[in-house]
Amino acid sequence: MKLERKHALVLLAIAAWNVITYLRFIKALVDTEDRPTGYYVAHTVLIIVNLLIAALLGTWGVRAYKAAKTAQNSPV
Repeated sequence: MKLERKHALVLLAIAAWNVITYLRFIKALVDTEDRPTGYYVAHTVLIIVNLLIAALLGTWGVRAYKAAKTAQNSPV
């Protein structure tokens, strides 16, 4: 499957959205008090997994963007 520039931009936008929303989620988690340990463990795992997904999508987005840019500039 060949990813185009628009696909790369969507991947990058989703990655950025995940990072922004989960950074706010981290702040909200830090500000909570009087919760059981399981609450913090579960939410920390969710945060880590979603930030890893954001990193993966961001990496794919950058690679797809560079590949699309190279394909666009190469003479056929």
